[in-house]
Amino acid sequence: MNVTIINIGDELLIGQVVNTNASTMARMLTEAGMEVGKTVVVGDSRDDIWQAVDVAMHASDTVLVTGGLGPTKDDITKKLLCEYFGSELVESEVALENVKRLFAVRGFELTPVNRAQALVPKCCEVLNNDVGTAPCMWFQVESGKWKEEREATQDGLPHTVLVSLPGVPHEMEWLMANRVIPKLQETFQTETIINKNILTQGIGESFLSDLIEPWELALPKCIRLAYLPVAGMTKLRLTCRITPDNPETPDIPELLQGLYKIAGQYIVGEDCETLAELVHKTLSERGLTLATAESCTGGTIASQLTAQAGASAYFKGGVVAYSNEVKECALGVHHSTLEAHGAVSEETAREMAEGVRKRLGADLAIATTGIAGPDGGTKEKPVGTVWIAVADATHTEAQLLSFPGRRRQQNIDRTVNQAFSMLMKLVVK
Repeated sequence: MNVTIINIGDELLIGQVVNTNASTMARMLTEAGMEVGKTVVVGDSRDDIWQAVDVAMHASDTVLVTGGLGPTKDDITKKLLCEYFGSELVESEVALENVKRLFAVRGFELTPVNRAQALVPKCCEVLNNDVGTAPCMWFQVESGKWKEEREATQDGLPHTVLVSLPGVPHEMEWLMANRVIPKLQETFQTETIINKNILTQGIGESFLSDLIEPWELALPKCIRLAYLPVAGMTKLRLTCRITPDNPETPDIPELLQGLYKIAGQYIVGEDCETLAELVHKTLSERGLTLATAESCTGGTIASQLTAQAGASAYFKGGVVAYSNEVKECALGVHHSTLEAHGAVSEETAREMAEGVRKRLGADLAIATTGIAGPDGGTKEKPVGTVWIAVADATHTEAQLLSFPGRRRQQNIDRTVNQAFSMLMKLVVK
């Protein structure tokens, strides 16, 4: 089943709001065995929305539309879809009861403008939105111009479906998980898609590609390999599609044995999207606790860990020690160390890691100190100079990083990923 995603909103086009809906929806659909063929972003223009919908309806089995369902005048999606499907707006009892319930819970009076949220095209099915007032509308075309024009090239699928969802991210995600994807799976026969992620670090994308080329060329035809570089690491994603025409599942663990023989020294983990997720999973499973001491990364390490549910099982806490005074009083870094070697040094990084581990009573610790940029460097310690230390109860390891650029966020992101990688290697040891 082929899906087109259409995200509506001027705020998305001008960059005022990051379009997280597209990536979230694509991920959820892929995990459910559905292929996303295209993602389209359009502004709040009737003609642009109409054209995007019309093109998608002729090219896809399913069209998912987000945005334009609010009560204000710039929200035109509902009326446009009503016209597109040749229908009329009627008040949905299901949608109205939902709006009344949510307003009662919040203690608000139901105004005529908000009651209009319950108006939907007569030809659609309302999928109840338990977490918001905007209705989710399911349009299913079983015959007519879309099916007739597409039968010759689209496997004769019996339906063309369009689903209109609210653009509010948490509402969209709840509806996708609880209403839309289950109903799509009932309506269409979906593929089985197996994804396998391999996280690598310490080798560039092009060098990794050259290294594993013989292994890659020998992969079965049903497996696709993608290289996804980000902030000093490269994620390899194996995608295997199991279809009625190709029902056999390759032995992926056996295939990975060949990869480890070639590039095992660069592989830091599997089955995770990020290194932060890998740390979260590993420390949770092993019952190990962690503390962090951050200077140049400014709490980014702690933020990435605590963004994941269940981090309290292993994360003790963190100290953002930006000044030397805080490094001394909060982490126990010796004044003499700072005077002799400076804040950006191996000695300071080691004492930061050891200090936060002991003071917070953790099994493990990470410390970062450096010059993220774009200013602040010297001839001896230019911008991009970073020291990372990781510690356990028996020893501490430190590493110097030298980033060539002055792009602050990129330097921070690379430091965080390298710190996670060092921690995982320490845990494995």
